[in-house]
Amino acid sequence: MKSKINNQLKEKYEAINQDFEDYLEGLLHSKPINYWDYIQTDALLNLQIQRTVFPDEMVFIMYHQVNELLFKMILVEIEQVAKSEELTASLFTDKLARISRYFDMLTSSFTIMKDGMDIEQYTKFRTTLTPASGFQSAQYRKIEFASTELINLIDKRFRDTIDRNSSYENAFEHLYWQAAGKNYETGEKSYTLTVFEEKYKDEFIRFAQFYSTKNLYSKFKELPKEAKEDEALIAAMRHLDYTVNIKWVMAHYNTANHYLNIGGQTVEATGGSEWVKYMHPKYQKRIFFPDLWTKQEIEAWGTNI
Repeated sequence: MKSKINNQLKEKYEAINQDFEDYLEGLLHSKPINYWDYIQTDALLNLQIQRTVFPDEMVFIMYHQVNELLFKMILVEIEQVAKSEELTASLFTDKLARISRYFDMLTSSFTIMKDGMDIEQYTKFRTTLTPASGFQSAQYRKIEFASTELINLIDKRFRDTIDRNSSYENAFEHLYWQAAGKNYETGEKSYTLTVFEEKYKDEFIRFAQFYSTKNLYSKFKELPKEAKEDEALIAAMRHLDYTVNIKWVMAHYNTANHYLNIGGQTVEATGGSEWVKYMHPKYQKRIFFPDLWTKQEIEAWGTNI
C-alpha cells in the first residue's frame, strides 16, 4: 500500500516537472496542522471593529459577516455548475439543493437580527453606519448575475422595453437595485450608489459577461430535453427561486420593517433608499427562472405571503 502511494505521488509531481524528493524533504520540516491555524480562528475573530460602544452592534457586525461567508459558499457551488462540461440533471439538482440549504439558513437566521437586538441600541448605532447600505453586498449582486439572465434583473419598469442585446453598460444602469440610489427622472445617483459603483462596477461587468451564458438559468436551457423535463430538477429550481426571491427577501424585509417602521412612521434606510419598494418582491418581481412558473404565479409573485 505504501509503495503504491509513493508511486502515485511520484507520478503526480513528475506530471508537473517537480522533484518528488524535494516535496518529501519539505514535509519532513513542516509543522503539523492544527484547527486554529487551518480555520484562521485568530484572524477571523479579530475582524469585528465596532464604531460605537453599544454591545448589540457586535451582533449586527458578526451577523453580516456570517452572511458574506455563506454568500461565498453559494458562489462556489454556482461556479462548479458554470464550469461543468458534463452537467447532468442529477448533479444540477444536487448543487441547487446545496444552494437552497444555504439560503434556508440565511432566511431562518434573520431572527437573530429581528429578535436578537435591542431596538433602542440599534436606532442609536445605526446612525453611525450612514451612508453604508446592505444593497452594497457585492457577493449578493454576483449571486444574482450568476443565477439568471441579465434581463431578469432589469428594473421592472424597463424590463419589457429594454433591448435584450443592450450593452452591459446600459443594462447595468437599469438593474433593479439601481432604484435604491438613483433618481431615474434626473439620473442623479446617491453617494451610496456612486461609491459602490466606483469600487465594483468594472468587476461586475466582467463577472456578468462571464456568466451571460453560464448562469444557472442558461445552463438549464442547454440541457438535453429529457434532463430539462426532470421533475426533481424542476422542483429544485422552483424551490431555489422561491427561497431566494420571496422567502429570504421577505425575511429581510420583515426585519427591516421591525426596526425602520416605528409607530407607523417609516424611517429612511442608512443608504437613503426607498427600501419598501426596493425590497418587497411584489414590486420588482425578481424571478430567476421565469419559464418554470405559470403566468398566474408570476402575476401573484410576492403577494400571497
